[in-house]
Amino acid sequence: MRLIKPHWLKQKISATPEGKEVRRLLRDLRLNTVCREAGCPNRGSCFAEGTATFLILGSVCTRKCRFCNIASGIPEPVEPDEPERLAKAAVGMNLKHVVVTSVTRDDLPDGGSAQFAKTIRELKKRLPAASVEVLIPDFAGNETALDLVLSESPEVLNHNIETIPELYSDIRPGADYNRSLSVLRHSMESGFITKSGLMVGLGETRDALSSTFDDLAAVGIKILTIGQYLAPSPDHFPVARYIPPEEFEEMAVEAERAGIGAVVAAPLVRSSYHAGVVFNNVAGTQNSKHAESA
Repeated sequence: MRLIKPHWLKQKISATPEGKEVRRLLRDLRLNTVCREAGCPNRGSCFAEGTATFLILGSVCTRKCRFCNIASGIPEPVEPDEPERLAKAAVGMNLKHVVVTSVTRDDLPDGGSAQFAKTIRELKKRLPAASVEVLIPDFAGNETALDLVLSESPEVLNHNIETIPELYSDIRPGADYNRSLSVLRHSMESGFITKSGLMVGLGETRDALSSTFDDLAAVGIKILTIGQYLAPSPDHFPVARYIPPEEFEEMAVEAERAGIGAVVAAPLVRSSYHAGVVFNNVAGTQNSKHAESA
């Protein structure tokens, strides 16, 4: 039986000149966004605010996660000029914080890390005042690929843990919970602001969530986002429960108590939603601590 979506998940979005310009730029520059390809519930409001989360390495994923709306199959060839086109769009949108993610490319020896690195370089060349956040796949555990991305010094390295380990075999075939933790740990140990995200409403227990908060705190992430899972279609993994806003507030408090510095939790929160604001808050806190210890 399909659950009825509660009122707190419904949004009213008005068309804006900024939203029209974002759509025009994306179309003219032949760019994908996770907003559109993954069917993000916030895409209307983000476009209306003149922002978007860029999706590189095509729009077809080599994995078939049961929660995700991105198409799976045989991916398109990597486009060498994609980083330049993306940077041009970011300039046109006058972005202060640029978020870049990708499909998973297990077909590529480096998992697509070279394209991430080139994209970061182009952004820093054309928008030197902007901060760059990359939301990366696990690169199949290839630490050399991860180091290639980190060598370009993104301000935030994000990799979503997505759910509790007990649900990985059901919704994330091809992924591995401990491998994802290793990606986050390596980023943190390399000195980067490290971020992750969780979906809830998939059937996880609060005890299992608490254990996952502890795992994420132990590897040193600085930012965690928690949002409601929304099944993109009847063929995807079903929603087990729609969680009310007050429970998200409780989760945020619990995750912060576990040792995670900044937790953003609400039904419609997604990894990149208002990412620039969260980054600035975390970066400001770190700078204050450094000044106090100097």
